[in-house]
Amino acid sequence: MTESLNSAAPLTLRHWLRHLADTDRLVVARSGVALKHQLAAVAKRLDASKAVFFPQPGGHAIPIVSGFMARRSWIAEAIGIKESDLLASFRHAAENPLPWREVAAGSAPCQTVVHRDPDMRVVLPIPTHSEHDSGPYITAGLVIARNPVTGIQNVSINRIQVNSKDRMAVLLLPRHLQAFFRMAEEQGLPLPVAIVIGVDPLTLLASQAIAPIDHDELEIAGALHGVPLAVVKCLTNDVRVPANAEIVIEGHLLPAVREPEGPFGEFPKYYSSRENREVIQVDVVTHRSKPIFHTIVPAEMEHLLLGAIPREATLLGHLQRSFPGVLDVHLSVGGVCRYHLFVKFRKQREGEPKNVILCAFGSHYDIKQVTVVDDDVDVHDPAQVEWAVATRFQADRDLVLISGALGSVLDPSTTTGAHTQGEVTSVGRLQGISAKMGLDATRPVKYEGHVFTKVKIPGEDQVDLSAVLADGIDADILDLFAHDI
Repeated sequence: MTESLNSAAPLTLRHWLRHLADTDRLVVARSGVALKHQLAAVAKRLDASKAVFFPQPGGHAIPIVSGFMARRSWIAEAIGIKESDLLASFRHAAENPLPWREVAAGSAPCQTVVHRDPDMRVVLPIPTHSEHDSGPYITAGLVIARNPVTGIQNVSINRIQVNSKDRMAVLLLPRHLQAFFRMAEEQGLPLPVAIVIGVDPLTLLASQAIAPIDHDELEIAGALHGVPLAVVKCLTNDVRVPANAEIVIEGHLLPAVREPEGPFGEFPKYYSSRENREVIQVDVVTHRSKPIFHTIVPAEMEHLLLGAIPREATLLGHLQRSFPGVLDVHLSVGGVCRYHLFVKFRKQREGEPKNVILCAFGSHYDIKQVTVVDDDVDVHDPAQVEWAVATRFQADRDLVLISGALGSVLDPSTTTGAHTQGEVTSVGRLQGISAKMGLDATRPVKYEGHVFTKVKIPGEDQVDLSAVLADGIDADILDLFAHDI
């Protein structure tokens, strides 16, 4: 692993953006692109090909950047590794975290400018992304909070709707941040939080680690960097935030308060419904001199890959502990990098793939479909996986089906309702109840002749085309094409 790109200093967001600019992977929009819809439309058109820098978006002095982590190869490059080593490197960092290093208050770049009693609608350029979004959203904010009992931090990315001058509604899924808030709320206490916007790619990736409770993801970020991450204590609470971040919003989750949030276009490429959500009261906003605001366009590659890679690393480790024959995993883009898992497996005995399927379902509740293929199939190529299903799978023999399991609450197919004694059960009661499907697309361990031998032409991988192809088409051959006889 490397600490940065061609430097002894830890990688920062600005280092990474300069590197993308120097390698023709960042473009600059004209000044004044509209914050409502237009900015997201531009970023989406360039998704996975170019990061986009927006000067003076909507006339605001703070620029916006989007799409700087939209390819797997870019993420591996930021860490300083080969793309094929991405899951192993992330897994190693998650299993070997480095405690962060605290710097003195007042010395951190993220606290250079302080806005007390801020109006969020004025201080920051917050885009409205999708057509039916209920308002402007912070989509790339790392929400950091401390366990009210142990004091150990958790880092996550949560969608945050800016409702007014200093109040924001936030979606809390049933994970660690929600658990921390419930602990505080049961005591009638607010939960202090910080929302960090504009961090380096490694810290952003680490925030999505599937780690046990009371494992601070900022320590995983340090492991990815190869040096302890520099952090600083917030001005109004005890939360520690990355010292080199661009922007920090300090606030607290209010106990026993809920306000409307949504609809919002989420990663499944559908809208989540409008519901009453938890509320963050904003206390202070701090930022660098000339800060950069990061926004993630929902449901596009930056959003999907940030969730996929940490999940894949965790799933691979979990499966390999029980099944050493598991060689690789991939959460497919068609399955929104959450719901459909492909597993490459070296099968030794019949029946093993079904056990792998069941283990995968127990690894993360979001997983809805698991396809197990042999070790001659590239799980990163959907066409190869489909070929394996087409030629090695029979539904009456190789299908695993589980009804009524917990799935993703953001999967719209889990909220369609069900009829009970002639009446439709409320959507809320059914939200997240999902069927799970597993496909054993592996060939038999033993088979006659070459019935399951993959067709291959000797030398196809080694042929040197430059040695066998001519330099252009000569006149005699062109003349031949011109005559029918």
